[in-house]
Amino acid sequence: MDLIALPAFQDNYFWMLHNGRQALVVDPGSAAPVLAALQQHDLALSSILVTHHHADHTGGVAELHGLTGATVYGPAHERIPEPFHRLNGGDRVQALGISFRVMDVPGHTAGHIAYFATEVDGAPLLFCGDTLFSGGCGRLFEGTPAQMLASLDALAALPGNTRVCAAHEYTLSNLRFARAVEPGNQALAEYQGQCERLREQGLPTLPSTIATERAINPFLRSREGAVVQSVRAHAPSATDEVSVFAALREWKNNFQ
Repeated sequence: MDLIALPAFQDNYFWMLHNGRQALVVDPGSAAPVLAALQQHDLALSSILVTHHHADHTGGVAELHGLTGATVYGPAHERIPEPFHRLNGGDRVQALGISFRVMDVPGHTAGHIAYFATEVDGAPLLFCGDTLFSGGCGRLFEGTPAQMLASLDALAALPGNTRVCAAHEYTLSNLRFARAVEPGNQALAEYQGQCERLREQGLPTLPSTIATERAINPFLRSREGAVVQSVRAHAPSATDEVSVFAALREWKNNFQ
């Protein structure tokens, strides 16, 4: 299997997985980059996996379905271009001979889902849309802090070698914030240097891994003493784990 990050718009990635003949694509907000990749690699598009309803994740779905006949999968409770197969947490999707488990991960949107495969070419694979980013998490447009915390807990519980295929190249800005939250985290400092070198070469910082995110991502570390202390210095009223997480997310929203 080949895993390709197709850059689009300002900072999106449409993830494509293919076996040399057939391909699946995740969250195609535009058809053009996908069609170009299909032509370049001489592939047939068999499946489209959608994590949530935002236009930069769905804008190319109808055109790609119309041109290729690819089967579209998406969250049951969000408005995705028809026709599509409605999915809930615990459902299974078979694509390219791979079994993906659907996870409910509300927070960024109310019905956001993720797709997890236990083994693809020797390691687990996660397509998490805008729930988890490297060094960060999605803004809470529709869900609550408690929902997002629970969603991130579920993703953090996946095997450490799980490849995290997030939908945006937000890593460097996320890591600048993470360093402000946890300046003494040596793993974070080293990871920031690695990611800066990748971007200097024009390469994606993704996929990350769950193990890396547990070590460096403040939103997966919101119960760690150093993170809690840092958050409370900004928001003294943050006393329980949900209010600490909410204050951390609000701090990030306003971070320059």
